[in-house]
Amino acid sequence: MLISIRDLHRVYEVGTEKVHALNGVSLDIAQNEYVAIMGPSGSGKSTLMNIIGCLDTPSSGSYRLKDHEIGSMSDDELARIRNMEIGFVFQTFNLLARADALHNVELPLVYAGVKHEERRKRAREAIDLVGLSDRMKHKPNELSGGQRQRVAIARALVNKPSIILADEPTGNLDTATGEEIMAAFKNIWQQGNTVILVTHEPDIAGHANRVVRMRDGKIESDVQQTASVMGARR
Repeated sequence: MLISIRDLHRVYEVGTEKVHALNGVSLDIAQNEYVAIMGPSGSGKSTLMNIIGCLDTPSSGSYRLKDHEIGSMSDDELARIRNMEIGFVFQTFNLLARADALHNVELPLVYAGVKHEERRKRAREAIDLVGLSDRMKHKPNELSGGQRQRVAIARALVNKPSIILADEPTGNLDTATGEEIMAAFKNIWQQGNTVILVTHEPDIAGHANRVVRMRDGKIESDVQQTASVMGARR
């Protein structure tokens, strides 16, 4: 199992009050699944995403990634996991304004210590995969919102991570562009990647083959979507 979560709790102290953001979550995600995590504001979906992405650690419970217990790792080990095992795609793109698309995509490889020629080769391959070969020398302000998100997706892919973790990836895009981005995610999933999508939009979640709904820090439902339901969303 790629991800195995058992009885996960996350408690935040806000002044004198304790907020139970996660309250006993258990979840398994296999290699090459396409999962949408949904829920209203305050449901715990963002907290769960942060823990899966090794941006936060649980208060109690177990999170194992590739059979490694994440909660017992040092900050350096967590940083390595974030760089090598998880590709992040954010709503706000998070691109360097002064760097062209190619340099933005190769940044994770710079941090990983990959040599220049290999970096460039892998970055070009990732840009090809999202259909932006003719835009790799363009800076973010020379790209549309959809193109910028494609650059962000290519950057998430460049290290060939175990998980692509996307947080509201169409939130800043119009409907038509959002559909193009979801087609890119479908292609990534069909290439054999594991995709975890955090969204509050049912139409976006409808592209996944499994939808996990959260409420009040717990999993409310966990449903496999049929091909007909998925097809209706496309």
